[in-house]
Amino acid sequence: MASTTSPPPSDPEKMDHHQIHNVQPAPTKLNNTNHDPDPEKSVAIPIDGEPKSKTTTAHPFPEQESEPELEQPNPNSPQQPDHDQKKTTWNASRTSIFRFLLICYSFILMGMSDGAIGALIPYLETYYSISYTIVSLVFLSPFIGYLLAALFNNLIHHHFGQRGVAILGPVCRLIGFIPMACHLPYPALPVVMLFTGFGNGIEDSAWNAWVGNMRNANELLGIIHGCYGLGATIGPLIATSMVTKGGLEWYTFYYVIVGLNGSELVAMTAAFWTATKEVYRAGIAESESESEDVAGAGGENEGGTNKRTTTRTVMRDPIPWIVAMFLLGYVGAEVSLGGWIVTFMLKVRHAEPFNAGLTVTFFWLGLTVGRVVLGFITGRIGEKVAISVYLLLCIALQLLYWLVPSFVASAIFVSFLGFFLGPLFPAAIVAATKLLPPGYHVSAIGFAAAFGGGGAAIFPFAVGAIAQKKGVAVLQPIVLAILVFILLMWWLLPGGLKPGGLERARENREKVGDEVRKGFRWLKGKAGSPNSCSSFVHTESAAGVNRV
Repeated sequence: MASTTSPPPSDPEKMDHHQIHNVQPAPTKLNNTNHDPDPEKSVAIPIDGEPKSKTTTAHPFPEQESEPELEQPNPNSPQQPDHDQKKTTWNASRTSIFRFLLICYSFILMGMSDGAIGALIPYLETYYSISYTIVSLVFLSPFIGYLLAALFNNLIHHHFGQRGVAILGPVCRLIGFIPMACHLPYPALPVVMLFTGFGNGIEDSAWNAWVGNMRNANELLGIIHGCYGLGATIGPLIATSMVTKGGLEWYTFYYVIVGLNGSELVAMTAAFWTATKEVYRAGIAESESESEDVAGAGGENEGGTNKRTTTRTVMRDPIPWIVAMFLLGYVGAEVSLGGWIVTFMLKVRHAEPFNAGLTVTFFWLGLTVGRVVLGFITGRIGEKVAISVYLLLCIALQLLYWLVPSFVASAIFVSFLGFFLGPLFPAAIVAATKLLPPGYHVSAIGFAAAFGGGGAAIFPFAVGAIAQKKGVAVLQPIVLAILVFILLMWWLLPGGLKPGGLERARENREKVGDEVRKGFRWLKGKAGSPNSCSSFVHTESAAGVNRV
């Protein structure tokens, strides 16, 4: 009777009397060669609707309770998180394409302003007759703006949506750049640069969070950060050419920057006008609902319980802090190199002014190419192992840049240094999205990106302050120490060095530093030779007993 009411359509003749115990509403397909009388084993075979590949690997164990939880992931792609297939794409609509292209344009402008300031430092010193320490304030003052952006980014999203970011970011940069173009007295410049830091901070964090939640985030983040590198490449080139070849004053470069940022303000306002707070909140609610749907067998979801995940809530998790410290050091190393390369080449390598300006262009060009090219490699071999390799190469190149006293060699080393530094920022953003629940992404990535952006202020200022006493050659050991520091920070993230480790770390709820502790235990075991020590102890104990 049971065989007539619920036979599988593909193999009806294989049903037997044991199937009367099967309570599954959808019938199962039995193995032709294994007729086990245990009714639970027939239930454990994959039911209809599961991926086909599961039917070829399933074993007849009584695990029917956990099968529905494992139904959504693709077993052929263990590195993809469950919610990744529901993420949007950059070209989902014309509006999305327009917004993505404008974000690329925005990053070009940020790169132009950040890269040019380093090339203009020698001319600022001469124009205002100030020291290294004083001129370094143009690096330090934006740090306060970045900190404010880290604190208020989530609040701006909730009250104004992405439209608020698209308008407020360019406006704040204009407030900073217009006084620069007017070459106000130097004490006013660090003050107005606070607004520049705030504008860069909210745009940097907002667009990183938005693109980081798209499909193929490694490649897309590599592209937008490659655009930053492109801007940082052409910015010093334009600024240096205007001053050295055109005979213009340093502040004329900011005429160009003001005009470009004005066009960004108009275009961004038009593109993101419909991205209101209501749209943003609806998107957060939807992502949290999806996170609940794809939660593990335990059913817990850190991000699904709060409709508004605040920055304070996110900061209780150690992963955003690790990523923020990593980005703080990375951005500090990047901007310290880009900001002081020209001065280092002039004072230490005794290069010609135009050639020194070309060196910083090579650095940013290498960074741009690295972000685009290595972005397609990083995700395929795994973020943890890829960034570890890149950082070890960066440390070696930094040592060569420091110790080889040749201008040509230094220009080559610094170009490759930029190349391998390139993918670090995008990979850190992707790692955060894989390790944290969806409800945390905007707040966590926004906080980490904005806080990390403070490295563009702290470390270049520190280099300038120390260089005032010890000379600009101190740039090299400081950058070397930063690279070692961020490598250690990277190793603290859970997930190991195997592909797919970040996703497994989130599924298994691994803690920060687990892999480091495992490594120490392994080294301790190898150093102590547990097997030989154990046999030695047993031998000595036996000998002691015999002696007694």
